[in-house]
Amino acid sequence: MKIYQESLTKMKQVVKNYTQQTSDFTIEQQVREIIENVRKRQDQALKEYELKFDQTAIENFAVPATEIQQALQKISPELRQALEHAKKNIVSFHEKELTSGFIDTAVPGIIRGQKVTPLQRVGIYVPGGTAAYPSTILMSALPAKIAGVDQVIMVTPPQKNGIAPAVLAAAAIAGVDAVYQVGGAQAIAALAYGTESIPAVNKIVGPGNIYVATAKKQVFGQVAIDMVAGPSEIGILADDTADAAELAADLLSQAEHDRRARPMLITDSLTLAQKVSQQVDQQLVNLPRRAIAQAAVEDRGFIAVMESVPEMFTLMNEVAPEHLEIQLADPSQYLSYIRNAGSVFLGRYASEPLGDYLAGPNHVLPTGGTAKFSSPLGVYDFVKKTSFIQFSKTALQADLSDITELARTEGLEAHARAVEQRFAAERKGK
Repeated sequence: MKIYQESLTKMKQVVKNYTQQTSDFTIEQQVREIIENVRKRQDQALKEYELKFDQTAIENFAVPATEIQQALQKISPELRQALEHAKKNIVSFHEKELTSGFIDTAVPGIIRGQKVTPLQRVGIYVPGGTAAYPSTILMSALPAKIAGVDQVIMVTPPQKNGIAPAVLAAAAIAGVDAVYQVGGAQAIAALAYGTESIPAVNKIVGPGNIYVATAKKQVFGQVAIDMVAGPSEIGILADDTADAAELAADLLSQAEHDRRARPMLITDSLTLAQKVSQQVDQQLVNLPRRAIAQAAVEDRGFIAVMESVPEMFTLMNEVAPEHLEIQLADPSQYLSYIRNAGSVFLGRYASEPLGDYLAGPNHVLPTGGTAKFSSPLGVYDFVKKTSFIQFSKTALQADLSDITELARTEGLEAHARAVEQRFAAERKGK
């Protein structure tokens, strides 16, 4: 891996070059055309795109409910046990995110409050290109179910030999209400606008490739989305107490996702940096997804050697990584140092894949520096909040002059008159 020994100022610029969001005009245009075609021609357009992009002729997009349930019998007992274990942990964590509305009656004659309502229908996108991701189904669907969403539907690219039993089994375990075999930007368009076979949803969540991410960005406003997710990232903060082989393994755990993934290590030890770089090269040799991981390491990966631990944290907060490991002596004391990260892993035994699969916190996380202003997927993504107010006549009269003063200051005479109208009869009687 490329090793940098530069000043903090210089490294901030290096990090910006590695992590800044970019747009591809050609892809933007291609996706725009796909969305418009699906919006107008619906199922027929979907069939043409699936044949073109996935080389699969689709007659019925919906996967039969019996096939979804039968998948539970096709997977191994060990896999089913692992999925059920993951479900238990995901549910126990996300149940703590549930919130209820409130009513404020502190002032006589005034009732104010907030009503929390689950979304009616949500679509989850599950990638199906270079790998199958049953864990993503659990992470996306379970928080929606906990929130009380009426209907959770899933889209995933069709496969020549049928959708993997592990994927369908995960859908059954997560309580997904319907599964449709359609992928790419065309699937996002179908969820946003609806077709003869696929109902339109209120919100689309889940990761995908650049075409999926671009499509989500373009349909935002027609529907809500969780985020515009980019390639997977891992940032590690480590000192010379950390094990180089373990750090390299963790970096590669994310590098194998995508050629555009970002594996990053920031340390205060040049010796550790060199050892990790060597370990990455050694471990790549027999990695099944070597080509993908190696491209990510060479094109998007780096190791930064900084002067001090505070500089390390300052730089990592600039990175705002999707996943952040703190592999320093007594790591928990540094949690308050972190301002920007999707999910934080403390210590040697909190290896990043623990969060991907089993710990419970969501693995659908902000990428590309968006952790500076975004949060992991959670129950709160599947509800909406509505405020309400009720005033008595006496309470409104007490605030009348302030309301009309503000309205007329803004040049909105009808606003002022609307409130004054409640007291028109009394004003005439004077």
